Amino acid sequence: MYLTSEKKTEIFGKYGKSNTDTGSSEAQIALFSYRIAHLTGHMKSNHKDYNTQRALKTLVGKRRRLLDYLKAKDIERYRAIIKELNLRK
Repeated sequence: MYLTSEKKTEIFGKYGKSNTDTGSSEAQIALFSYRIAHLTGHMKSNHKDYNTQRALKTLVGKRRRLLDYLKAKDIERYRAIIKELNLRK
């Protein structure tokens, strides 16, 4: 499995407030970005996997909504997570 519990706690520790902080927007955005990167790599070699394609689109939408929420609530946190994850050019 590509996403183990150790990897999740590492992501939450790096981007959240603590290792157990699974609810903050930054931690969720980072987790979604990791999953999106994995599914994108899978789709490059399995371009007819439509179930994965749908899941990828769903994850991108969830991340977009979280980013929009964060942008409306606290623009500085939004800019920090965008810069840290290199989501924009």
